[in-house]
Order: sequence, then structure tokens, then C-alpha cells
Amino acid sequence: MSTQTPASTTTDSTPAADAGDDLQRSGRDATATRHALVRAARRRFATDGYRATTVRQIAADAGVNVALINRYFVSKEGLFEACMLRTSDELDTQTPPRPADVEGIIARLVEHVVNAPDGDDPLQLLLLLRSSGDENADGIRRRTLEHFTKRLATAAGWSPTDPDTADLMLRAQLAIATMLGVVMLRTSAAVQPVASAGSDDLDAPLGEVFRLLLSRPV
Repeated sequence: MSTQTPASTTTDSTPAADAGDDLQRSGRDATATRHALVRAARRRFATDGYRATTVRQIAADAGVNVALINRYFVSKEGLFEACMLRTSDELDTQTPPRPADVEGIIARLVEHVVNAPDGDDPLQLLLLLRSSGDENADGIRRRTLEHFTKRLATAAGWSPTDPDTADLMLRAQLAIATMLGVVMLRTSAAVQPVASAGSDDLDAPLGEVFRLLLSRPV
């Protein structure tokens, strides 16, 4: 985890007292407000980048007072870390750490790329891919990717005490790189034909690539 420092109060914050009034007027409880801010921030960070995004924009997108970002996340960096943690948790939920269900893992990876279980799915993957240009933010992103790599490798059969499975860490990272690359081509780059390809077009070739990377030879 990074050390969070308070955000500047010059351009992107307002007095904390207003936040309490805003919270009372809006009728939001703390959990709903935090969720709305993380959702709005993930969209902004993924589409505009970390540096270009301001906390005022995020608060406006979420429909809350900007001071609530300081209240719940301390700073923009703290909010970015919360976004990455949520992305990691959602991917972990889809990839349980047990080496028994490679086909299930492959199906879930393909689903993240092709079927997008919810509207934020491609955006959360782009958030893992996009460099922020900020050293602390990039450190958070790198640790999230390393954590996801370890979870995926473990699910595919990697064990830190078994040298015969050591290559699965690299293979898991290559699978993640493939997943992120396809998402980037389909969303931000909109490269054809992959951008308009449907699940019928992509399920088989993506499954074959993931299977090659994550299945251990018998």
C-alpha cells in the first residue's frame, strides 16, 4: 500500500464542513458515496488518465461535494488506490486461487475480454494498462498487476515451493498481457476487425491462447 498524503486544498477541494452538508442533503450514506466516487474515478482514470483527472471532475461525475474525496480517501492518490483495489478484488472474485479448474479460469478470462459482464469491465482492465505518469500511482498499478499475476498463476497450478511450476508466473503474466492488449484494441484504439468481433469470433481463438499459456503438459 502507498502512503497517502492529503490532497491540495487549492484548486480541487472545498471546506470539509460543506461535505457534511452535502452528504445530509443528498441522503447518501457513506458506503453508497464511496461506491459512487470509486465508480466515477475508475471511468475518469481509465479514459482521461491519472494526471489529467481532477478530483472536482470525479466529484461532479458522482454528484457529490468534492470535499468528500478527502473525507473518505484522503487524496486523489488514495482514491486511485481504492480504484485499483476494487479492480483487483473483482478480478480475484472471478479467479479463485486454487489449481483445479483451468477451463473455468480460461472461460472467465475470455468473458472479461469479450462479453464484458458489466459496463465497467473494459474500463477496469484499461485502468490496469494505462500508465499514470505519476510514480506513486504507477507503483500502485504495478503491485495490483503483480498480485493478479500471482492469483492467476496459483489458480493455474503454480506453487512457490514447487520449482516445476515456476514458469506459470511468466505464463500467467503473458495471459494477462494478452487480455489487456485485446481490450485496448477493442476499446480505446477501436482497431478493426477485433473491435467489432463478437463472442462467436473471439471465444475459440482466445480460449486456445489462454489454454496454451495456462494448461500444464500432462
